[in-house]
Amino acid sequence: MKHGKTILVVAVAVFPFLVWAAEKTASPAPELKSFEEKISYVMGREIGQSLSEAPTPVDVNTFIRGMQDAIQKRPSALTDTDEEAIKAEFSARMQAAQAAKSAALAEENRKSEEAFLAKNKSAKGVVTTASGLQYEVLKPGTGAKPKETDRVKVNYRGSLLDGTEFDSSYARNQPAVFPVNGVIPGWTEALQLMQLGGKYRLWVPSKLAYGERGAGRAIGPNALLIFEVEPLEIVNN
Repeated sequence: MKHGKTILVVAVAVFPFLVWAAEKTASPAPELKSFEEKISYVMGREIGQSLSEAPTPVDVNTFIRGMQDAIQKRPSALTDTDEEAIKAEFSARMQAAQAAKSAALAEENRKSEEAFLAKNKSAKGVVTTASGLQYEVLKPGTGAKPKETDRVKVNYRGSLLDGTEFDSSYARNQPAVFPVNGVIPGWTEALQLMQLGGKYRLWVPSKLAYGERGAGRAIGPNALLIFEVEPLEIVNN
C-alpha cells in the first residue's frame, strides 16, 4: 500500500472495527433530495465501506474533524512527519492483519483438503494417482488421449470444496483451448489420462494447483479444486 495523501481506500478486506458515533436508536435521517445531498451520501458510504475494512478502530468524531479541516483548508493537527509516520504504521498494520488472515485461511483449507481427500479416496469409482490427484470417470471416452505436447479443446467447470464455482467454459458458452503442459500440474497430469469424448471429475490438491499463494480473490491459499472436464479434441494446427 503506497503512502499518499489519503489512506481511506482499503484495497483488501480484513475485518470490520468501525466505531460508529450515532446510537442505533437515533431518529430516522431526513430524506435525500438535492443532487448535492445524494452525492455527499454516496461519497460518505464509499468512504465508510473502506473504513469498515480497516485493521484498526476509527474514531468517527476525529475522522470528521480531519475532513472538515481539509475541506475548510485549515492547518493539519499533525506535522507532515507525523502524518507520514502514522500512514506507514497503518500500512504495516494492514499488511500484518492480512498476513494473519491469509495464514489462518491457509491452515483451515489445508485441514479441510486433507480430511476430504482421505475420505474421498475410498469412494466408489475414485482413482488416486501417485501424485495425490483424484479423478472419476463420469462418462468413458472413445478417442485418443492427449499428450503433454498437444493442445486441447475442453469444456470444464471449476469449483471449490464448498461448491462455489470460480470458472466455467459452459457459462461462457465457449470451450477453452490450451497446451496440456501450459496449465496447473493437476490438469497436465489428468488430461493425459483422459480419452476424447469422455467426461471426468477431478479433485486437484492445492500442491498440484495454486498452493499457498492461491489465485486472485476466488481461489484461496491451499484450496482444493474440483473440476468437471470434457476433452473435446486435440488442436495442434
